[in-house]
Amino acid sequence: MIDEKDLEFNADEDDVIVLQGPDGEEVEFEEIADITLGEHFYVILQPVERPDEMGQDEAVVFEVIAGEENDEFVVVDDEDIIDEVFTEYNRLYDEQNS
Repeated sequence: MIDEKDLEFNADEDDVIVLQGPDGEEVEFEEIADITLGEHFYVILQPVERPDEMGQDEAVVFEVIAGEENDEFVVVDDEDIIDEVFTEYNRLYDEQNS
């Protein structure tokens, strides 16, 4: 169970992160939020150019693993972690907009 939760809502829409896909292509993402859960750091990102199968309100959760030279962004596929990240994001969003 995760005890410590620290959140940062990112209201600046100009935060674009460029990641390299598995076949070497660059993909631009808009950063939605940074969320720290315990000792893990996550970002919620939306592709600048969304694939047809991705809805307007959908986003991707990445775990950021700090490296010596570069950080590694790993797509999170654990539904429990994704749910916890979005629950905290929604709570933060509601707090800032009420």
